[in-house]
Amino acid sequence: MPIAQYALRKLLAGIPLVIGVTLVSFALMVYFGPDRTYELLGKNPTEEQIAEVRSQLGYDRPFAERYAGFLREVVTFDFGYAATGEPVATLLARTVPVSLLLILPGFVLGHLVSLGLALLAAYWRGRVADRLIMALATVGMSVSFVIVMIGFQIVFGSSDWLGWFPVRGWSTDSVGEYLRYIAVPTLATMFVAIGYDTRFYRALVAEEMTRDHVRTARAYGIPEARIFTRNILKNCLIPVITRVMFSIPSVAVGGSLLIESYFGIPGVGRATYEAIITGDQPVLKAVVTLTAILFVLVVILNDILYRVVDPRVSLE
Repeated sequence: MPIAQYALRKLLAGIPLVIGVTLVSFALMVYFGPDRTYELLGKNPTEEQIAEVRSQLGYDRPFAERYAGFLREVVTFDFGYAATGEPVATLLARTVPVSLLLILPGFVLGHLVSLGLALLAAYWRGRVADRLIMALATVGMSVSFVIVMIGFQIVFGSSDWLGWFPVRGWSTDSVGEYLRYIAVPTLATMFVAIGYDTRFYRALVAEEMTRDHVRTARAYGIPEARIFTRNILKNCLIPVITRVMFSIPSVAVGGSLLIESYFGIPGVGRATYEAIITGDQPVLKAVVTLTAILFVLVVILNDILYRVVDPRVSLE
């Protein structure tokens, strides 16, 4: 089966997942969510005024009809207006690029540095370098992400310490300004990523280095660099791809929400946090839907990459 046809089949198979997520989100956030009737009415409203507002909000319609309307919003990406009066589509178009520019450097560098440290630790396993790298990884795993962000803000942003970078706000007026504003968030993201990912990658590489085919290759005198790239790293790619791909949704949502809240960055994470605090349902509906679609795309891309790096993986 061609990869394009397989990808289309996986995309169609992901539709029930999206529908399930939207059904749960609709039930929790809309149907059983906050009743906005009295927010739109003055004091001592009459029964007729209450009934009119509930009719305008659609509260008097049956569950299936309201859910069908919610699905139309999902398909058309027309989620209405945020509490500020701004169209949700405009809000997302403004905030999603900011979040991508913020999260991508730390995400990419965190995995690359973690993999590099894991290779060093596995190659020198049991020695001083291995112990130092694993100690650093343990510290990164043990310290809360919130504490790491606050600590890095104090060390790199406070004038009493280094004071090298700004720790509040956002600017992309120039490449230099952009790099200054993402420096501390990127370092904090990398520090935590190194803690979790280095141990995982090190265990993979160390286990692969003890395989029979690796010992056989060494016995035949194959150069160590070739063994490392073709016999060890190649066989580690599938779990590495899985680790990277399935960390995308959590980093894109949870990571951006924390970072943007603490660093005052106007991205989609901060908009989501403010929507949670204010009960802004249109924004929450849009974010939940985008997250579900992102997860489905990650699953599809993950399966395709499996086949690319290992032709033995069946597409059926």
